[in-house]
Amino acid sequence: MNAEGHRRWVRVSHWTIAASFLTVAVTGVLILMVHPRLYWGEVGNDLVPALLEIPISDNHQPEGWDQTTTFSNVAGAPISADRTYKIFNQNGWGRSLHFLAAWFLVITSFIYVLTGLFGGHIRRNILPRAKDLAPGTLVQDARDHLRPGDDVGGGPPYGAVQKAAYSGVVFVALPLMLLTGLTMSPAVTASLPFLLDAFGGYQSARTIHFFGFSALILFLIVHVAMVFVTGAGRQLRAMILGK
Repeated sequence: MNAEGHRRWVRVSHWTIAASFLTVAVTGVLILMVHPRLYWGEVGNDLVPALLEIPISDNHQPEGWDQTTTFSNVAGAPISADRTYKIFNQNGWGRSLHFLAAWFLVITSFIYVLTGLFGGHIRRNILPRAKDLAPGTLVQDARDHLRPGDDVGGGPPYGAVQKAAYSGVVFVALPLMLLTGLTMSPAVTASLPFLLDAFGGYQSARTIHFFGFSALILFLIVHVAMVFVTGAGRQLRAMILGK
């Protein structure tokens, strides 16, 4: 296979997106650690049953508190309570850096898609044809990637699996992450309340956002693994220097 090589705008976009995504990933995990419980619908807190509890910090324990003061003997009256563990809270700087990096990711991805559409890169190299999505073609292409030869290049043309994965990231995962991220912003939904209806509520959007993030992390792991399988030095030179 004779590779065209990565054009300069593709290489610049790739590394900008990579840096911003890693920043978003780290800060996203820190934000999740503050309240590692996922819900479905409008409301979610320690008093609501969770759809999924993620034990990445002690904060996932809604029952981890001791009653210290009772204000009344009436059943259900307010009480004062202390947590039985130290609360993890990195929400302030984590959210600020998360949103900043997310805008770098969104803007760069938008420029990449527009440039790719007008320049033909998306049509030629990213969008899979119908025959590329045939199960037999995908299986065979996956096997070829796991047994790379000397003809594995550092750029397009891409195989069927690469096209399917890149298209899924560019046209499904990233737009979904953007929309669910905006839905979690009260300032945005005050102006665009249809987003809450579209995703079934704030907490539903947060849960979808988490699973979209998980899909992108899985893509990143496989992507990096394939870079090493097909020759890390050659692939990195291609993405830094071009052909």
